[in-house]
Amino acid sequence: MQSTDLGNKESGRIWHRKPSPATRNGIIVNIIHSTSDYHPKVLRFLNVAFDGSGDCLIAGDHQGNIYVFDLHGNRFNLVQRTAQACTALAFNLHRKSEFLVALADYSIKCFDTVTKELVSWMRGHESSVFSISVHASGRYAITTSSDTAQLWDLDTFQRKRKLNIRQSVGIQKVFFLPLSNTILSCFKDNSIFAWECDTLFCKYQLPAPPESSSILYKVFAVTRDGRTLAAGGKSNHLHVWCLEATQLFRIIQMPTKVRAIRHLEFLPDSFDAGSNQVLGVLSQDGIMRFVNIQTCKLLFEIGSLDEGISSSVISPHGRYIASIMENGSLNIYSVQALTHEVNKPPPPLVKVIEDLPEKKLSSSNLKMKITSGRVQQPAKSKEVKIQSTILERDLTGNFENKENLSDGLNKKRLQILLKGYGEYPTKYRMFIWRSLLQLPENHTAFSSIIDKGTHVAFLNLQKKYPIKSRKLLRVLQRTLSALAHWSAIFSDTPYLPLLAFPFVKLFQNNQLICFEVVATLIINWCQYWFEYFPNPPINILSMIENVLAFHDKELLQHFIDHDVTSQLYAWPLLETVFSEVLTREEWLRLFDNIFTNHPAFLLMTVVAYNVCSRAPLLHCILKDDFEYFFHHRNNLDINVVIREVYHLMETTPANIHPESELEVFVALTKGQYPVFNQYPKFIVDYQTQERERIRNDELDYLRERQTIEDMQAEVNQQRVKDEAWYQKQELLRKAEETRREMLLQEEEKMAEQRQRLAAVKRELKIKEMQLQDAARRRFLKLHQDQREMELQRLDDEIERKVQMKDREIASTTKDLEMRHLELDLQKRLYEKNLTKNQDTIAKEIQEDADAYRRKVDLEDHIFHKLIETGQTQSRKTQKIIEDNLAKAEQACLNTDWKIQTLHKQHCDDLHRSAGYQEVATLLQKNRWKETEVLKAMMEEEAKKTRWKEAEEKESHLRSEKKAAALSDASRKWFLKKGMCAALEYAENPFIQTEGHRLQSEQQVTSHCLPRTSQIKDISEMDSAQISLNRKTEWDSMEPNLIQKVRNLRQRLTAQARNQCQNPRLLAA
Repeated sequence: MQSTDLGNKESGRIWHRKPSPATRNGIIVNIIHSTSDYHPKVLRFLNVAFDGSGDCLIAGDHQGNIYVFDLHGNRFNLVQRTAQACTALAFNLHRKSEFLVALADYSIKCFDTVTKELVSWMRGHESSVFSISVHASGRYAITTSSDTAQLWDLDTFQRKRKLNIRQSVGIQKVFFLPLSNTILSCFKDNSIFAWECDTLFCKYQLPAPPESSSILYKVFAVTRDGRTLAAGGKSNHLHVWCLEATQLFRIIQMPTKVRAIRHLEFLPDSFDAGSNQVLGVLSQDGIMRFVNIQTCKLLFEIGSLDEGISSSVISPHGRYIASIMENGSLNIYSVQALTHEVNKPPPPLVKVIEDLPEKKLSSSNLKMKITSGRVQQPAKSKEVKIQSTILERDLTGNFENKENLSDGLNKKRLQILLKGYGEYPTKYRMFIWRSLLQLPENHTAFSSIIDKGTHVAFLNLQKKYPIKSRKLLRVLQRTLSALAHWSAIFSDTPYLPLLAFPFVKLFQNNQLICFEVVATLIINWCQYWFEYFPNPPINILSMIENVLAFHDKELLQHFIDHDVTSQLYAWPLLETVFSEVLTREEWLRLFDNIFTNHPAFLLMTVVAYNVCSRAPLLHCILKDDFEYFFHHRNNLDINVVIREVYHLMETTPANIHPESELEVFVALTKGQYPVFNQYPKFIVDYQTQERERIRNDELDYLRERQTIEDMQAEVNQQRVKDEAWYQKQELLRKAEETRREMLLQEEEKMAEQRQRLAAVKRELKIKEMQLQDAARRRFLKLHQDQREMELQRLDDEIERKVQMKDREIASTTKDLEMRHLELDLQKRLYEKNLTKNQDTIAKEIQEDADAYRRKVDLEDHIFHKLIETGQTQSRKTQKIIEDNLAKAEQACLNTDWKIQTLHKQHCDDLHRSAGYQEVATLLQKNRWKETEVLKAMMEEEAKKTRWKEAEEKESHLRSEKKAAALSDASRKWFLKKGMCAALEYAENPFIQTEGHRLQSEQQVTSHCLPRTSQIKDISEMDSAQISLNRKTEWDSMEPNLIQKVRNLRQRLTAQARNQCQNPRLLAA
């Protein structure tokens, strides 16, 4: 079982070697997440979920770290840190890279595994969400908490529906049925309802389970076809429902040690068409048992009492099982390994008995024959009979102390087998090599080396070694980087890529084995190579040259004659480990023998290669020919070379034999790799420093060059911008000219349109003027008719007023006559009424008060009328001003009528004056008579003393009355003057500005007409002679009539003035 600790890594590999789960437990990998703090602790995984393909899963721990595990690509990535525990996960959304996570703050978030960004944030739950069910289309999701379930639209991330229930009835689970549009809701009272997703119409309700096996359902599972429902709870009974028939068709009793069921999950099968038959049952003891619901047979189980399972999820295709253990780790199980015994075919009924072979080749039959010549491979005859003796050597010799290797192999037998066949079987070669080299397979140590990344010395490896295969280049780069991180000298070893390349190409699918093979090769077969670093290993080349001198002096002398040293005929073969001069099969066969024998075998191989190639080498004269020969493949049988190597190993004297100088094979240590420091450290450090200095200088140069290139690029860019700007300005100039021409054309068109519009406006104006002239003439005619009607009405009113005045004068005359008679009667009845004098005086005082009140009311009425007239006339002023022009023409026509009216009024005034004189005469006679009566009464009362006081008071009363009359007259005059001024201003607002002209015109017309002031004086004088009772009524009626007469007189005056001016103009 492999174990992976995520630690603080955000990405990495899930397993370091190809998983081979055991049939017993089926665990592919165990994943833990521990922190590297001062007090390290394990972060517990809480939830896990597979995606739709079943090859990826997400898992979240209690600190909110969410990882994505790609089981197909053998990678894990940290996609989100939510900083709070997740309570539910879902990874099978419509958009494959998105997943839902329910958090401890009752919210649901959607993240993207590629961009690692938040897609949406959904809120609405008031308690922890413990279940997320996604529709088969991936477009809808149901989130369930203890008090509610909510349906979400994953395209808009808006809530569509919400299921609310009573507090007394809680929700166990609400989820979609697979491959259908049905929602199944399960409540704590064992009621189960099926709803239509679109309309939320209740399709059916499952009946209550039988009382004999009634359990409270806690967990549920549905087959992939949505036809079968399994339910369980705090019991060892399982209820299996048929949802199509809505009835319970089977009750399964689990073993007695199962007291409660914590989780249920159907195991999908590719060949059951969704009607899953195997059900996983997780019980309270942490063991998940898989049973067949049809046969009720226990198939297999995962977990144990020591390592219990907390929760488990099965991938949609049924290949993997992801289980969260009670210790917080995550186990990935292989269903194929778990079901291997279950799916194992039955043994065949037919058994075949085979005969034994006549002769079987064994290690005891394969023996080495000692001859004086070279080593020869024994001939394989039909009887395989060889006369030989077994070579036996002492344990203190060159053989290893340990004959037995790991994995049950024996090195001595392998050597015998290799000498007999010349090579190992291709199928088992890698296995034999791993056994011979005793590789420790230190996964943790190798992972720590790999995690250091690519070494800076091999960043540009592709430039020096352009390998076509990207994978092979990547593996070579990682292997060389691992070697450089293991020992600093390998970062400066120029031939290391040539040395490691054939092994990288051979073990490219297992980088750990590749690294350990190369490391073992360096430690054992490359001994003392780095003592003269950075020069070639002169000591090793001297060993080779001594052996060559002993076995073929002629060839060595030929090399010396043509100045060919061991660095030319030996070192190219060593630094490339013969990969340039041999084919793949030849190279594998050679290294079968190298790895099986002493490390000196490699040096003897170089000598044997030269000895076996002596014929073509003796014909070479030029140095380039020698270089070409040792860097290219040649027509040489590798079996001959290997036999020659064995011959050299046996016949070389001990004083020059490399075995005496080289140490025996030493395997890599387990756990941690050994320290490799067999090189001149000061040289390596100096080279490292020099390389670092050179690299810094190169970086400075590159920075300067980059700066210059950036500046040049900016200059070029600026030049391009300037050219583009000039081109743009040229285009703008051309466009401006084009626009200017277009504007000129448009202006010409606009001028023509304006001319046409002006002509149309002139025509409309002429029509408008004609219409206005017609309307004006019609208005003038209407106004003239109105004026004629008004004048006619005024004439009628004047005649009616004159008649009323005549009647009033006649009635006044009669009243005066009656007054005369009354005075005579009063004289005779004076004594009789003397006693009633006080009452009479009181009545007179009351009458005076009433008269005074009426007078005040009249004055107030006149004053308010004056104000209203001014306001009314001021509002009409604007209208009058607008109509002045129209009235000017009408004034000429009205002048004649006004003159005639004034003549009539003058005649009427003369008649009235005569009547007034008669009335004044009668009043004078009455006053004389009243005077005589008063004198008589004064003589009669002169004798009494109180008459003086009465006379004084009477005189004072008369003076007060006179003063009141004067004040009344002044007020009346003021009011009349104000009324006249308002009316004059209303009739002609310009009369004040033309004061001088009006005065001259009044002088012209004064000789023709009587002045209005004279008429006013006459009327005031006449009215003063009327009695007090009639005077009050006259005063109340007279102002209006006098005002109208004044207005009429003013119009007649204006007409007369115009008539007087016109003759003068004509005369001039």
